[in-house]
This record gives sequence, structure tokens and C-alpha cells, in this order.
Amino acid sequence: MTLSVQNPDELVAAIPHLLGFKPQESIVFVPMRSDLPVARVDLPTTPRDRELVWRSIRHGLTRYATPGASVGIVAFTADRQMAHDVGTEFAARLDTMGIGARVLLWADDTRWADLDTGDMGLQTDAARERVAAMTVMGGRTQPVASRGALADSLVGDREPVAKLLPETREAARENTAQVEGRWAHSRVQRFHRDGVRLDDKDAARLLVAVESIPIRDRLWLDMTRGNAASHVALWTDLTKRAPDEVRAAPASLLAFGSWLSGHGAMAWCALDQVPKGKPYALANLVAAAVQTGMHPREWEAGKSLPAERGIDRASDFARSQASTHFGSARPAHGI
Repeated sequence: MTLSVQNPDELVAAIPHLLGFKPQESIVFVPMRSDLPVARVDLPTTPRDRELVWRSIRHGLTRYATPGASVGIVAFTADRQMAHDVGTEFAARLDTMGIGARVLLWADDTRWADLDTGDMGLQTDAARERVAAMTVMGGRTQPVASRGALADSLVGDREPVAKLLPETREAARENTAQVEGRWAHSRVQRFHRDGVRLDDKDAARLLVAVESIPIRDRLWLDMTRGNAASHVALWTDLTKRAPDEVRAAPASLLAFGSWLSGHGAMAWCALDQVPKGKPYALANLVAAAVQTGMHPREWEAGKSLPAERGIDRASDFARSQASTHFGSARPAHGI
């Protein structure tokens, strides 16, 4: 999402919309152009923590940096001195790599301050309202109060679908995989057209269908930045309603759609909904994409490669991307 901000007050107001939640005790790196990713990390309070944070963000920021690249650094904390110390250290580190820190700000719950000039002001309703209006016009959902609230938004009533799973599985066994695959694709396309929430019966059937890797991959490969918002709406609802046994696929698809639409925080919250204890490679793939700052355009570029290049199936593409872009991140078995 690209926003036009006119002053520090509006930049501080814009960050919750970029992240999906209002950050606390965080440092945020905001690109001044769209060639760099937005990055948020917990505010590092020790030299060791700062080094770890630097390692985590360096690759993603330098990977897409072009001559003249610049960021705004905003530290959200009650401790202004800590904001100054951490912000100036990271500004200096970025400068050694040719990335300028055009803005260095501190913000608490009510104020902002420019740590370079000393200018200071209140966070105003006028700035918040202007930014909110821009994001609504762009189709962006409004941010929640905190990252915890964002995570809580993915937990709903899972009992209705759970009750339907036994009979849904029995019905699926009586059909062929081709029938279930065609139905799943058709049902998702219908959702893209009408946006109407699936009833419990259809929700259960789709959740059982995407347990099949080929069916899941067909829906995965249909995702583009153009339809990602619709996919996010669908898989958000199904992740909220899915019992543990069928939640890995919808949560991973939600994570991927969130990353594809530039919503890294939601991607992480979705990955947290993947049940622990059973490796799920699509989840690992999304995690690697977010961790390394991979730009969504690389996914679409990879999908467009001709079949003779060997990337004509989701599993091949995932392995190729993991090997090419993700370094030591290894997809688990069962992709």
C-alpha cells in the first residue's frame, strides 16, 4: 500500500495502517519509495538484541535497495532516549549500505518528536482521519489496537464445522478427487464474485478438500496480487472456523495471501494458527518469504516461468524459491 503523507504526524498515523495494528515498544522502518519492504521489530534494548535485529532486517532491506533508497525510522516507545540511541545506531548502519534515513522519529501514545531537529508535536485526530480516509479508499481494512488483537481476530467458533467433519469426510470419500477439486475451485471462484460467507456445510467441505495437496496447490497457484484481498477474506473466515485437524491449509493460505497483499503482520499471525507438531511446508515457505523480505513480485515472476524450466507445479516452485531465495530455510516434508 502506498500512502502520501505530508508531515511526521501523518507518518506516525500511517504506520498502524501499514502494519495492521498499532505498534508498541517497536522500531519500524518505512520505505520512502515502494522498492523496499516495511519492517517492524520489537525495540531492541541491548547490544546483543540490536545485532540480532540488524541481522534479521539487513537482507530484506539491502536486497531491493536501489541508488538513492531511503527509509523513515520510527521508534514507538515511552523511552525517548532509547528511541534516540537505537534509531541513530540503525540509521548509521543503513548509511554504510547506501540506504539513507531521511526521517528519524520517536512516538509515544500521544506525541511525536523528530530526533534530528528536535521538532515535536501532538498526534492529532486530523492526521489520523486523513490517513484513515486514504486507506479506506484503497480498500484496506482498518488497523486493530495491537498485535495481540490481530492474532485474536483469527480465533472464532470452531464447533459448528467440527460437528460436520465426519459426515463431510465420508461424502468426500464417495466422490473422486477430481470432483472435489472442481467443486473447491468453483466454490472459491463464487466467493470471489459475491463475497458471501460460506455456510457451515460448504466451509467444512472446502476445509476437507484443501487437505489434499493438489487441490490446495491449485487454489494457491490461483492467487495473484489482484485477487489476494478476496483470498484473505475467505481464508481469514475459514481459519477462524477450522478445528485443529483441518486448520493447517487455510491458515497457510491466509498467510500467503496476506504476504502477497503486503500484510506481513497478518501473515505471521496466520502462521501462528498452523497447529504445532506436524511440519507443513507451505507454512515454512511463507515464513521464509516474510523473514527474508522477499517481494511478492518474485512469486508472480516465478509463476510465469515456462513449464520447460521445471516450475510448472506448486511443489517445484516452492523448492526452487526456497533454494534460490531463502538460504538456510528448508521446506519440511509433505509440501
